[in-house]
Amino acid sequence: MLTRPEWIVWTILSMGLLVLGVVPLYDERLNSKAGWAISILCFILMSLAFFKSATIPDARKYTPSFIWLLIGFFVYSVLNSLVQWHSAEECIGGFKRYFQIWGLLFALCWMAFDERYIRLWRVFFLIVALVQLPFAIIERIILVPLREGLQNAIPGMVPIDVVAGTFGSTLYGGGSSGEMSTFLVIVLAFLLARRMEKILPIGHLVLLTPWVLAPLFLGETKAVIVMMPLMFLVLYRRELLARPHYGLMLLIVCTLLMVGMGYAYESIMQVPLEKLFINTLEYNLYEKGYSEESYLNRTTVLTFWANQQGAHDPVSFVFGNGLGSSHQQTGGHIDIRYPRYGIGLTAASTLLWDMGVFGCVLFTAIFALAWYAAGRLYRESTEPMIRADANAIQAALALFLFHIFYRIDLLETISFQIVFAAVLGYLAYLYRRHVGSVAGSRS
Repeated sequence: MLTRPEWIVWTILSMGLLVLGVVPLYDERLNSKAGWAISILCFILMSLAFFKSATIPDARKYTPSFIWLLIGFFVYSVLNSLVQWHSAEECIGGFKRYFQIWGLLFALCWMAFDERYIRLWRVFFLIVALVQLPFAIIERIILVPLREGLQNAIPGMVPIDVVAGTFGSTLYGGGSSGEMSTFLVIVLAFLLARRMEKILPIGHLVLLTPWVLAPLFLGETKAVIVMMPLMFLVLYRRELLARPHYGLMLLIVCTLLMVGMGYAYESIMQVPLEKLFINTLEYNLYEKGYSEESYLNRTTVLTFWANQQGAHDPVSFVFGNGLGSSHQQTGGHIDIRYPRYGIGLTAASTLLWDMGVFGCVLFTAIFALAWYAAGRLYRESTEPMIRADANAIQAALALFLFHIFYRIDLLETISFQIVFAAVLGYLAYLYRRHVGSVAGSRS
């Protein structure tokens, strides 16, 4: 496999997106072992990509700036953690969680895979999106009633959380329903963007869209009501400014879709829509804890960090406390200081506690540079497919940025990290290909 990196990519994609998330439903003990196997393959892929970029100068040509910033964040995280060393277990565990899939990203940028592999991987991601529906149906029909029978014996368990497709859930715990939903919204963005460039027939879009959207109505991911309008707004922002009547039609369609999802969630949770809305605000924006095991929620987790790390500890405020310091499951030394607070609830709070303001700004700046690279592709390219994918990638970047404040999974869940790495790696591949062709035509 060292001589066939495309085989490694196929293994990572298929195992990470179709197998790893389903395994815990049958045997939770296998989950960590399977995850480590994928992580090791990705670190091998990272080594191959770095070796090629270091030994072949042409491999680095036209590398977009966000890739160099990714490397800068990578180096900063390691050096910062070494300076603030607490324990090998904490540092290595944090390093593995943060960067376990980044090898896929660098490989897509520098390994110069044949176009046919890129095309097959694009089709594969669409297949993964279509596979979510049958898995979600099985989880909704079989596993949710089973968990409802166990609900009284396991306090805090939400039965509907198991509906996560192939993105990961456990029979007795939580699930990655939010990550599945984000992935499906991203896939829908790619389909709509290709229709905007008239390279996807309307019949195919009509056939695929309900299949992609259906799993969103089977689970209970209220963040979709934010993510869907955000995706539409980014994807169609040029049309909204150029043709306001087009924007009005889009607003009507989006509103109807959101109302439908709202009533679907009301039916699933068996709670009035108004009360569901109020409860959601309480454990997201107000003072109520996110769960029985967490005193903080997605808003208070940030204000709590600011109060604890502000003037009291300016060094940690700027540089954080090292990789893994806020991780709850492994007992990071900062998390132990605040038991049951859930300080690492989101990627934003985890970055602030681990890497400080400097590291958090460095990480979010990656999205800004990636947005610029995608925007340049859209403006300069004459290929409809590249323009469509560049537009969709910008929508995906907006969703990733939202996800930083929504969940922690961007920093630790393999299936969702694969989506993140694949999107940025694909952008780097398109950017290098475009800039290289422009430079070649000028010479």
